[in-house]
Amino acid sequence: MAKDMEDLPSARNQRSPLSLNELMNLGVIGLTAMSAVWIVVSFVLISDMMLRWISLTVSAALLVTAAVLWLRRHPLSSFRRFHSAIVDTLLRSEAVPLSVLDRSGRVLELNEAAGRMLGYQRSEMIGEPLMRMIDPASRALLKESLERSLQGQTVQNNISITHRTGFPLEMQVICAPMIQDHEVIGTLMISHDLSDRKRNVERIRYMAYYDDMTGLPNRTLFQMKLTESLSRAKEDEKLVGICYLDLDGFKLVNASFGREFGDMLLMQVAERISRNLPEHMMVARMEGDEFALLLHTVDSEEKLLEFARHLLKSIEEPYELKGFPVHITASIGLVTNRNEQDDGYTLFKKADMALFKAKENGKNDCMLYSDSWSNSSFERLKLQHEMYRAIQRREFVLHYQPQYDLKSGIMVGVEALVRWNHPVRGLLAPGAFIPLAEESGMIVQIGDWVLEEACRQNKEWQDAGLAKIPVSVNLSIRQFLQHDLASRIAEVLETTGLEPKYLDLEITESMTIDVGHITRCLLEITNLGVGISVDDFGTGYSSFHYLKNFPIDRLKIDRSFVRDIQQDPSDAEIVAAIIAMAHNLNIQVIAEGVETEEQMEFLKKHRCDEMQGFFCSPPVSSDNIEQMLKAG
Repeated sequence: MAKDMEDLPSARNQRSPLSLNELMNLGVIGLTAMSAVWIVVSFVLISDMMLRWISLTVSAALLVTAAVLWLRRHPLSSFRRFHSAIVDTLLRSEAVPLSVLDRSGRVLELNEAAGRMLGYQRSEMIGEPLMRMIDPASRALLKESLERSLQGQTVQNNISITHRTGFPLEMQVICAPMIQDHEVIGTLMISHDLSDRKRNVERIRYMAYYDDMTGLPNRTLFQMKLTESLSRAKEDEKLVGICYLDLDGFKLVNASFGREFGDMLLMQVAERISRNLPEHMMVARMEGDEFALLLHTVDSEEKLLEFARHLLKSIEEPYELKGFPVHITASIGLVTNRNEQDDGYTLFKKADMALFKAKENGKNDCMLYSDSWSNSSFERLKLQHEMYRAIQRREFVLHYQPQYDLKSGIMVGVEALVRWNHPVRGLLAPGAFIPLAEESGMIVQIGDWVLEEACRQNKEWQDAGLAKIPVSVNLSIRQFLQHDLASRIAEVLETTGLEPKYLDLEITESMTIDVGHITRCLLEITNLGVGISVDDFGTGYSSFHYLKNFPIDRLKIDRSFVRDIQQDPSDAEIVAAIIAMAHNLNIQVIAEGVETEEQMEFLKKHRCDEMQGFFCSPPVSSDNIEQMLKAG
């Protein structure tokens, strides 16, 4: 044991410490290895260009440090010994642009990346002053950076350099001192082109604030500009206006022509809205088929309404899709900042309320916000919830309006009309809930129930031995666009046991926008034996030649024409023309909204087939219809 203890110091003495040269060699090897790892990481694991350039800059700095250590280990006797293997690797590198400058700022050496970035060959730049390629506005800054690097400092700045072809480049440059024998012999300049980065940043900014399809500002930018405009308006005591616009029936265009053509229509609308827009206005696409206009200065609310009406007229002009003229209208909600307490969010919410009111009042109109609507959004949400519950609780009921033959005066049919037996508000007419049902999509569930209940009731009357007459049921646009509509109708007829000839389905002219779809659908329905009527005829944009091509059994003249046939000669001529045209096509005609004997006599004179209206009977319950049928 004693001997072992005596040998311990001598064993320790055999482990002599590493020399300074060995440490420097290890440092060079380590830095070179780390640089290689960084380069691999940059090209294999990093996809973001900015992070890749930063990583490559770190790699270059490690290599430069390794080169400095190596040069300190092996002092140079002349500049030719500078071309060591590791330096040659740097000079051949295309990863990071490197340039070596002497104390006067002339180029001693540069790598291929630097030459390619500036558009010069290496031979063209060796010995040339770098300053001649620098933008005059950046020369003072670069001169200061080079002077500080000659004093031993490492400086980073952004400067502008002119490419050989003449276009400017914005560069980030690092000027680092090159030291030999404790003396600064020149400057190593590491460069990075910021132009691509700036373009990427600009692209990201564009995507954040602009709509890709129309090129208009988006909701985010609109809200920002609205906030700025309100702030300025408060200081200058000016009136700011908002127009919130939504296209009427745009979903029908998408469903008829497809999204590609829907997008084409949106681009045409965007161009029409923004055409010749004054400087004090801004238009943005909010989402879908919704647009907003910001008027930084408005003379009065009356002027705002005038502007909105002019805008509606320009949108009404026909568009062309697939060679088919498409007429589309819009609704606009208007609001101004007359309440100084309103911020941008509140003001836009009010514009949305005004837009909803415009749609609720029949669309193709503009409405100015009123403070009396403050609870309308909550009421809408509440009504929508109650309607959903009403479907589950079967709170809807059907009333029926009789239809009479004008010659004999006999009841020849009934139209089923839905009512909502609200537990609190009582019996609600369709106008109080159908528009919201259409908007929310619940009209499909309500429509399915109406179809089934009307067929069931008619079959019940027939089973009771009453006269067999058809029942008319209105189809909504959403129902008509269902691909399985014919099979759904067949299923209802089979379930209720009603013969198809005692069911008549009423469609509106607006449903005829897609000729192919309506033709297929109507043929499938008529093949079942079900009758087809066109409701509200004369109010839409459809061409009369559709009547010749579609399997239509009956036209229903809209009440707006019938109402004034005694006072307005134009309406009288329209009604007479519709009746004559329909008869020439072997189509029956029924007039709705008949309220006076004079109207009835006019229709008789022009050989209208049937009528319905308050003159004969308002919509009544199923029990009342049963009594009428029993009375004959």
